[in-house]
Amino acid sequence: MSSKTKIFLLAIIAVILVSVFLFSGITGNWDYILPRRASRLLAIVITGAVIALSTMIFQTITNNRILTPSVIGLDSLYLLIQTFIIFVFGSTSAIALNKNFNFLICVGLMVIFALLLFKVLFRKNQNIYILLLIGLIFGTFFGSLSSFMQVLIDPNEFFIVQNRMFASFNNVNTDILYLSIAIIVVVLVYFMRFYKYLDVLSLGKEQAINLGIDYDFVVKRLLIIIAILVSVATALVGPILFLGLLVANVAHEFLRTYKHSQLIIGSIFISIIALVGGQLIVDRVFTFSTTLSVIINFVGGSYFLYLILKENKSW
Repeated sequence: MSSKTKIFLLAIIAVILVSVFLFSGITGNWDYILPRRASRLLAIVITGAVIALSTMIFQTITNNRILTPSVIGLDSLYLLIQTFIIFVFGSTSAIALNKNFNFLICVGLMVIFALLLFKVLFRKNQNIYILLLIGLIFGTFFGSLSSFMQVLIDPNEFFIVQNRMFASFNNVNTDILYLSIAIIVVVLVYFMRFYKYLDVLSLGKEQAINLGIDYDFVVKRLLIIIAILVSVATALVGPILFLGLLVANVAHEFLRTYKHSQLIIGSIFISIIALVGGQLIVDRVFTFSTTLSVIINFVGGSYFLYLILKENKSW
């Protein structure tokens, strides 16, 4: 079976799940229920597509299939921002209740952090592995600060922080959703300038340079694109740590191709299938007793352990 046929099958499965999610079980007012489901579905599709794309680009740059953009520390920074807002201003403050303002603050601070990190490291001609190491250190530092503040805040306000630790598609703010779409479209238009380099970058730094690519220039721009996409997706619905790792590796194993034109499309469809299917399980099976991110992180974490153990020949 060719890669194109496999992508077509993934598209059919995604369309079926989307149709089931959108139209099944509607017994009340269609004018009320359908728009709410459509906004949730749009948020799921956008988040899945953005995470799949950013992870595929990141793994191509690093030539490592067990790394995701979360190692830069953006997810930990998001949790730190949310905890800091509740800790300093309180859960009833305008900055905490205004979702639009909260979204802009999160996206702005995460992008600024990523840009400063990239600028400082690349100015000193450090390679990308130093960037990953520094990102892990910052992620651990941000996580420790978040835990420290969570211990000190009021228990009632801690529940609010706890709700923001996990991705949620139940109450999507359409204003934020449309703003996210606008930002993502602009970034994707800029990304098309560098899309053609991905197949060559997957060969490694030395081979890419030998083939005439301005490696540092292209990698810097792709990292900025990744930072913006991950920031928008995280600020929109919350962190989903292992989704990118899961869908990117499943796409590689299922499609068995090196062409990013097929890998990116395939990973996006797999991501949509995982999120929409997972949300259906949350809605129909668990009746909202858990969150989608818990299921995704459990499956993705298990798959991450499998990938690590698979590299051990004795195991």
